[in-house]
Amino acid sequence: MSNADDLDAAALEERIERARKLFSGRVDFLKSAPKLEHLPAPDAPEIAIAGRSNVGKSTLINALTGRKALARASNTPGRTQELNFFDVGDPLAFRIVDMPGYGFAEAPKDVVKKWRHLINDYLRGRQVLKRALVLIDSRHGLKDVDREILDMLDTAAVSYRIVLTKGDKIKPSELNATTAKVATEIRKRPAAHPDVLATAAETGHGIAELRAAVLEAAEL
Repeated sequence: MSNADDLDAAALEERIERARKLFSGRVDFLKSAPKLEHLPAPDAPEIAIAGRSNVGKSTLINALTGRKALARASNTPGRTQELNFFDVGDPLAFRIVDMPGYGFAEAPKDVVKKWRHLINDYLRGRQVLKRALVLIDSRHGLKDVDREILDMLDTAAVSYRIVLTKGDKIKPSELNATTAKVATEIRKRPAAHPDVLATAAETGHGIAELRAAVLEAAEL
């Protein structure tokens, strides 16, 4: 291992520990914003979390923050069409933004249209948005509906990173194969971070690295 590799590994460990301390401290729900005029003041960096309905977004946010019920899953996927903001740190270090799930076949067309307008306007106009984390079910990989949100992020020039969820539901070899396949595809995309993170909320796999990735993005 080179000196550069040693420095990179040491920097990652340091960031993991800082992120652990930060997320073990104060994390509070701030507000829901059904429209842009309800957004909080842009006074802190924001990290948005996006994903298809049933990708495990609420579970991952709870694992990320070390809380059991900070983020609540909707009983009806696709019905909650609001941006939910969570303050992290005291004093405030950054905000997690839980974006409404997409890809819900049963949602009415007007709900889908409302979602698209809200997300497009938020992505294009939010100066404090540092990065989006796009959650992908490791059992299924990228689907066309995921590629649509990646297209939106590329068009809006919002940096994003792919996070695989439910990594404990498949064999390690299958998880590695999915990770490699997704990484190969997103290399062609202008706004994508090249590294794909694999996680499993129930076992804690990859959660420490995800916290560090959130902190890194917030400090950009």
